[in-house]
Amino acid sequence: MFTLIPCEAGCGAPAITGSQLCACHAADPDKEMARLGQYISKHHTVKDLCAPALHFESTDFSHRQYFGCNFNEASFDMCLFTGSFMRMVFFDFSRFENCDFSNCDLQFVSFAGCRMRNCTFENSELVHVNYGGAVIQGCTFNNSNLYNSRFINANISDSDFVDCNLKKTHFFNITQERLSFKSSNTAEAVFDLEL
Repeated sequence: MFTLIPCEAGCGAPAITGSQLCACHAADPDKEMARLGQYISKHHTVKDLCAPALHFESTDFSHRQYFGCNFNEASFDMCLFTGSFMRMVFFDFSRFENCDFSNCDLQFVSFAGCRMRNCTFENSELVHVNYGGAVIQGCTFNNSNLYNSRFINANISDSDFVDCNLKKTHFFNITQERLSFKSSNTAEAVFDLEL
């Protein structure tokens, strides 16, 4: 699991892996993003990476294994995560635009408080994944296993959950517009708290 080393500038934010400063105090955050992008491209297995609040654009994260990584408050534009394997990876309060998570195997991954637009999670294993408080627009989860994942307090619009396994998937207190659950087992999902 990643270690949170405080930024040397004294702000309390976590320092980026391989640096003594956070993204806010780094002399060149784009250089830090490029450095970590190169590190990821050279390693099939990525462990304990701490990259909060960085901006990644057109970065290829695909077909790699990630364990215990911290991408909290980062932003991702047109990034590929296709075929990724992730365990205990945190993307809390991050932003995703036009990203591809298709054919992934994600377990115990957190997207809490994220903003996602035009992203795909199709044909994926999304088991015990937290989307709590996320704003999800124009995303597709088709043909995915969402067993015991949570969308508590999420705002979901113009998104598809077609032919998904929704067993024990929690949709408590969600705001929803124009969703499709066609051919999914919605009877085994939980849409409201049972008292």
